[in-house]
Amino acid sequence: MIYTGRVWKYGDNVNTDVIFPGKYTYTVTDPAHMARHALEDLDPSFAANVRAGDIIVGGANWGCGSSREQAVTCLVQAGVRVLIAKSIARIYFRNAVNCGLLPIVSPPAVEAIQDGETISVDTDAHEIRCAAGVFSFPPLSPSLKAILEAGGLIPMLRAKLAAERAE
Repeated sequence: MIYTGRVWKYGDNVNTDVIFPGKYTYTVTDPAHMARHALEDLDPSFAANVRAGDIIVGGANWGCGSSREQAVTCLVQAGVRVLIAKSIARIYFRNAVNCGLLPIVSPPAVEAIQDGETISVDTDAHEIRCAAGVFSFPPLSPSLKAILEAGGLIPMLRAKLAAERAE
C-alpha cells in the first residue's frame, strides 16, 4: 500500500494532552467532533487545514502521557493515516494500530523530512520517499498489515465475526 500526503511536522514529547486537549476528554465524545480539536493547543491551524491523507511527522516520544484513545481518534477522524516519528510511546503505538493509524519509527526520515512537503510511504517496499531521499523502515508484520488494511482492530474483528456468523 502507498500513502501519499502533505507533512505536518512537530517536535519531541508531544503528549496525548496536546494531541487531544484533556479539557475535552469527557465532554466531546463524537469522533468527528474530536477532529475539530486535534492539536489545537500546539498548532491552532491544524484542524482547520488538515486534509485527508496528510501525514504527521513527530520527534521522540510521540504520544507520551495518558492512555486515552482520543489522541489517536482525533487524528484519524481528521484524515491522517500515517505517523512517522523518532519514537512513539508504547500505548500510543498500540492505540494507533487499533484505530488504523500506521505508526512508523524512522529517526533518519524524521530528520530529513520538511514541514509542508509531500511525501510517500510504501508499506510493501518499506520505504519513505521525501525530497531529501528514500528511507527504509522495518517490514510490517502480517498481523499488523492486516489490522491496518481493515481500518483498525475493531473493524477487523467485526468483519471476522460477521464472516464466522455467515458460515
